[in-house]
Amino acid sequence: MRQKELRIALVCYGGVSLAVYMHGVTRELWQLARASRDFHASTGQRGGVHEVYQDLLRHIEAEDALRLRIIPDIMSGASAGGINAIFLAQAIYSGQSLEPLTDLWLEMADVDRLTDPDAKLRWRGGKFWAQPLASWLLNRPGNEISTEVAPETRDEVRRKVSHLIRGRWFEPPFSGIGFSRLLEQAFSAMANSEIEAPLLPPNHPLDLFVTATDFYGYLELLRLHSPEVVEDTEHRLPISIRRKTPSAGGQDLADPLELVMSARATASFPGAFPPLRLEEIDRLADETGRSWPGRDAFLERIMPVHVMHGDTDKVSLIDGSVLVNKPFGGAMAALRGRPAQREVDRRFVYVDPRPDRYSHRTDMQAGEVGFFSAIFGSLSTIPREQPIRDNLEQLEEQSREAERLSRIVAALRPDVEGAVDRLFGRTLFLDRPTVKRLKNWRQKAQDAAANQAGYAFHAYAQAKLSGIVSRIARLVWEAAPALHLPDAAPIEAAIRRELAQRGLSSLSAPSGGATAEAITFLREHDIGFRIRRLRLLARRLARDWEADPEISDEALEVGRDAIFKIMALYFEKEGAASLGADFGEVAQDVLTDPGAVLDFIEQRRLLIETDSLAEGMLAETLEPMPANLKRRMLFAYLGFPFYDVATLPLLRNEGLTEFDPVKVDRISPDDAKSIRDGGTRATLRGVEFYNFGAFFSRAYRENDYLWGRLHGAERMIDLVLSTSGKHQDGDHARIFKRRAFLAILDEEDAAKRCGARLLDQIRNEVKERLGG
Repeated sequence: MRQKELRIALVCYGGVSLAVYMHGVTRELWQLARASRDFHASTGQRGGVHEVYQDLLRHIEAEDALRLRIIPDIMSGASAGGINAIFLAQAIYSGQSLEPLTDLWLEMADVDRLTDPDAKLRWRGGKFWAQPLASWLLNRPGNEISTEVAPETRDEVRRKVSHLIRGRWFEPPFSGIGFSRLLEQAFSAMANSEIEAPLLPPNHPLDLFVTATDFYGYLELLRLHSPEVVEDTEHRLPISIRRKTPSAGGQDLADPLELVMSARATASFPGAFPPLRLEEIDRLADETGRSWPGRDAFLERIMPVHVMHGDTDKVSLIDGSVLVNKPFGGAMAALRGRPAQREVDRRFVYVDPRPDRYSHRTDMQAGEVGFFSAIFGSLSTIPREQPIRDNLEQLEEQSREAERLSRIVAALRPDVEGAVDRLFGRTLFLDRPTVKRLKNWRQKAQDAAANQAGYAFHAYAQAKLSGIVSRIARLVWEAAPALHLPDAAPIEAAIRRELAQRGLSSLSAPSGGATAEAITFLREHDIGFRIRRLRLLARRLARDWEADPEISDEALEVGRDAIFKIMALYFEKEGAASLGADFGEVAQDVLTDPGAVLDFIEQRRLLIETDSLAEGMLAETLEPMPANLKRRMLFAYLGFPFYDVATLPLLRNEGLTEFDPVKVDRISPDDAKSIRDGGTRATLRGVEFYNFGAFFSRAYRENDYLWGRLHGAERMIDLVLSTSGKHQDGDHARIFKRRAFLAILDEEDAAKRCGARLLDQIRNEVKERLGG
């Protein structure tokens, strides 16, 4: 049975009230991941759309001999999309239910619930003197409500907008602490839900990235040619969290107050909510009785400059979409260093509720920009519609690089295997590897690869050295914020000076290969080489050898599991956590004593000892293997130095992080047409009143949430079928989509979350388009 992982990096845009639609989409990704987890754990059926997704995975397994697992392991978002990303990441990591967030959006995301009590009218005739202005704005000919809002909702929108206009002038109408309370209540409700197992495999990394905007900003140092250093103001304030998935559910991705702060900050819409200040979260902690033991460490991580200056209490955070509405960058950075136990199909999936950009060309004919158009357009529409071309082109370039590496490795394979055969083909006991033999064979292969590389070895050695120094310098820089360095460049320069004093200015020996000093340094610090070698083995096991009928699936599975466990030994050594709590103190002295830092890292990592443990695990795995697979694994393991010499100088990031190119998929009303054509305009109501529409009507929120689930289900089925190689428009696709649509409608009918008329209307459309 072929094994494969569909890994999803989800990017959620800001979209004001269209966040309700995005929640429906993210809920379906959560449902699919739950079904995948239960499918692999062979747990019982749950019914509903969960059963449809499990049946889809069973169908692929039966028809294609492909056992597929869904791994949503990167979440990125901005503004209200950031809220969805945070809650989804918490549900995936903790095993908690995402249901409470549905209630938050449907019940609480209304202007009447969000409005600050001090901004509400005390009685119907309050501020009567403002009534003429409100009436003129809301009823004048050609006003935005008449042109942007459906007739059946205009009275409700006019009433609520009038209350906002008359309630409080020149201050945000919505309550900041009220918003934080709602978020905290949703996290508490999730914690009180039925706890299941996490949705990712144990120890698999989960990354969360959301954007916020530091209103006042902080000074950053920039390096130029002349002058050498200048100061510039930085307003971007990204918040990122990376955790390894626990084996049991119930653990929070981060302290709930940190999650509340992140959600409140990223969605602090300018003019609607007051900026977030730290005192608001402290007040919330007092009200709820929550302790926040990691407060100082969290602030040190997300706003180190402010912590350094002691002005965190004055920081004002506003909506992340002001500067970064489409946060692909954080998700792309999270790809680095991810383990791979199976063949990986990596997808970047972004949710775009309103892709109909050209509709605004018709709006240009309407005349002058109106009162609300100018305000909401500048704060909402324009920043959220800047193109993502740069991000997608970067992803495409990374994918081309992955394909290029694959072609190079495939072309080199006959020569490398020939070189290894010449080295070891007549070696006695090759079929009986022990730790000692593996070590001797590995060193012999590395020496041969270095000597046979000739003058090309110098470029290879410098590429290795540069990568190692760069990674160590960044690790030290992040651990020593008190140095107030703009980047890791001064640390890298200090480390290079230290290495030159240790005789490592040149790594190549005059007679060929590496010098003794270089070999020692690489054995002590070159984690990248070890991981790349194991990734090659994992790739061969996952992709290249599965087609051989002479190798059993069981043997391949044993090999894959062993390689993954060995890789975990080295992954644990990469980050600062493995260096201990006192590493930060040592890192502070890197500019004056870089040698002490290098020695400290070497003594804490103990890579040479780890190599012995890893080769012991490998020898134990190889011992009972069939001879044909054992020999292939040995040749790949011992032949890796030849591949590495040829490919490393061509790569910009010291080896690719996952096996395959990244594919990009969009989820939008324009991409899900099985039920209704017409895209956004034909399905969503939140687009009215400059994307604020759903905040004024419960019926609008129900509509957009339900279409989010339906479109999400359709695109989830598309993603699963595409990774299995099946057509998205085939008979099986239509059958599974129809089943999923009807299951969702039945679930919402049973939950009484959505109106019966809406459910019946869409149910009839499903049966008409996809068969009764």
